[in-house]
Amino acid sequence: MKTTIIGYPRIGCGRELKKATENYFQNKISPENLNEQAKSLRKIHWEKQISKGIDLPVSNDFSFYDTLLDTALLFGLIPERFTVLPQDPLIRTFAMARGYKKDGYQASALAMKKWFTTNYHYMVPEVDESSSIGLSGHKPLTEFREALSAGFLTRPMLTGPYTLLRLTRFSGETSAVKCAQRLIPAYAQLLSALGAAGAKWVQLDEPCLCLDMDASEKAFFHSLYQRLGEKNPGVKIQLQTAFGDITQVYDSLSSLPVQAIGLDFVEGQGNLLKLESDGFPEDKILVAGIVNGRNVWRNNYKKSLDIISRISKHLPAERIWLSPSCSLLHLPYSLGPETGLSPELRDILAFAEEKMEELGELSILSAENKPENHPIFLRNQQRFEQAEKIPGRILPEVRNRTSFLRDQSFLRMPDAEARKSCQQNRLNLPPFPTTSIGSFPQTAEIRAMRRLYRKGEVKLSEYEAFLRKRTEECVKLQDDMGLDVLVHGEFERNDMVEYFGEQLDGFIFTENAWVQSYGTRCVKPPILMGDVRRPCPMTVDTWRFAAGCTKKPVKGMLTGPVTILNWSFVRDDVENTECLLQLALAIREEVLDLEAAGCAIIQIDEAALREKLPLKKKDWKSYLDNAVNAFHLCHDGVRPDTQIHTHMCYSEFGDILEAIDAMDADVITIEAARSALTLVDQLKKTPYARDIGPGVYDIHSPLIPGEEDILLRLDTLLSTLEPEQLWINPDCGLKTRSPKEAEESLKAMVNAAKKLREKYRS
Repeated sequence: MKTTIIGYPRIGCGRELKKATENYFQNKISPENLNEQAKSLRKIHWEKQISKGIDLPVSNDFSFYDTLLDTALLFGLIPERFTVLPQDPLIRTFAMARGYKKDGYQASALAMKKWFTTNYHYMVPEVDESSSIGLSGHKPLTEFREALSAGFLTRPMLTGPYTLLRLTRFSGETSAVKCAQRLIPAYAQLLSALGAAGAKWVQLDEPCLCLDMDASEKAFFHSLYQRLGEKNPGVKIQLQTAFGDITQVYDSLSSLPVQAIGLDFVEGQGNLLKLESDGFPEDKILVAGIVNGRNVWRNNYKKSLDIISRISKHLPAERIWLSPSCSLLHLPYSLGPETGLSPELRDILAFAEEKMEELGELSILSAENKPENHPIFLRNQQRFEQAEKIPGRILPEVRNRTSFLRDQSFLRMPDAEARKSCQQNRLNLPPFPTTSIGSFPQTAEIRAMRRLYRKGEVKLSEYEAFLRKRTEECVKLQDDMGLDVLVHGEFERNDMVEYFGEQLDGFIFTENAWVQSYGTRCVKPPILMGDVRRPCPMTVDTWRFAAGCTKKPVKGMLTGPVTILNWSFVRDDVENTECLLQLALAIREEVLDLEAAGCAIIQIDEAALREKLPLKKKDWKSYLDNAVNAFHLCHDGVRPDTQIHTHMCYSEFGDILEAIDAMDADVITIEAARSALTLVDQLKKTPYARDIGPGVYDIHSPLIPGEEDILLRLDTLLSTLEPEQLWINPDCGLKTRSPKEAEESLKAMVNAAKKLREKYRS
């Protein structure tokens, strides 16, 4: 069986693309230099695919920011505010992703959302009546020719038309149906050009086929591909899905004018059942996603060979290509640089490079009559036997505690209205209280000091003194600005999940296992491999020091159990419910210790609550029930006058507002700066009675908001919210911004709040 991948990580093994792009932003390198470094990275990635035995490498999976944004630009899905900019691809890409301000002209960035159930963020394309849809770029063709000249025959990939249109926002008289009339000929034109250049296959990614689809959506999807087939593009098409099953459209696969179909057999168990009951089209190749493209554990060859065996009963080996379940974008590059991991731990992990090796080994084993006797198989099974013996994998005392919690629900008393009165008496906050989400800028100096401390070149006492000084300066800055509820700045934290994982039993950590979150933002997710336990308090001393620097309330800052789970690579030998309960118990212990130390406001961030929400609504209830119950457990036993906050970012909240309300937090802060009107529409459909702080400016853009811009957003929000509900804050933490950007933006926010108080004083 041939092997292929759906996409490859693009930031570089050492985050070379991140560093080069940020140097470009700071005018340290030229556009030509940035493009040359990108070209060098692409060649390295093609070479790596071939060296790891991949038969069919891919191209055009590279992007300076986001491939969906690239596809929108390629086909002219550009809203009016960006059409006046120079047509240079770099300028437009970064303007649409980050916002634009130059020579007196300003344009806000596109909205950002999570990519299905991953921690990757995509830019939401926008189309208005000024958009000139048609083939307006040549990126896929350029990169295909670039690979071909280097000796690699690749399969260009790009977002398919159905997914592109379904994820696009339309305004005015525009619609998906109207856009399709011009979009499909543009796709056909590009595919024909790729075929003429020598491409044999083109991959069209359609992960939206895994979402709920009604009859009209199914018909629309089929009409797009029928019209594309009628154009006879002259190149074979691989329709690629990911992140679940496509059982809703499976019965009509045979009628599609495509030559290969990629199915996920890791998260899409329904795909295998459908294949066994209905067969597979005889004129198409199956791209079988059998290696998990989203988690870092070794593939269990016994389980994968069972899937391959079941598939092979319905089509021959030459019509089966083995692949990961999704793009390898969501994994770190390689275990090679991880010299700090023990041999036992390295033995059970697999990053992008190792996943490609696994595909090759599965291809070898699938050709064997008795694969269970092959040395490759025996070595694989030995890995799993050894994994069970790793210390900390199972802690009986932890399991005993969670066994009593299963099937229990937790509620906070008294009710929210009674608590609000108690909290106002204790806190005495003004109308429209101002705060920030948590983190303050992580400057080069702070990151350098952390590196020196970790290398042992700076003593603990010196490092702690440095952190205290930065914390004191941060608290004073907020106090002087006039913020009402302060934060300590989180200078001791490298990442909101990794920081807590480092202090909890059950996690392991890497040195270089970076994964792209959005643009140049990379994260290094912790790996949850054992039972979770909190050995000692994690944040109390830091909070106590910060609180001693001011008379205003300082929030205790914690990351919630759902977010820790969703932003980690999670063990696959126990149910997620068990992991969630263990994490919630650990956070509850920290909450109660903070409260005992005198903390009046405790923020338990659940930024990733919606991230792993199942793609199909029929599966939502179980997930949301577990998430809400875990949050309840975190603040179980808290006093009525202790105010519980939570924060959520980059999600659509309208369809889960009932679950958010059920979390019973006293205050919620959420992202709304790029989508304030959308939030208003959601709140009109599902009114929300608790205190809420919709973000009033976008921290992911370097643009500094003006007071009037913030006031306009607040007026929009107050068309739905009651004044006594509204908190004023940025839409996320300030970690990625410069000190100047953070300070000027917060000052504008505080001044806007003062003006709003004057307006509503009566």
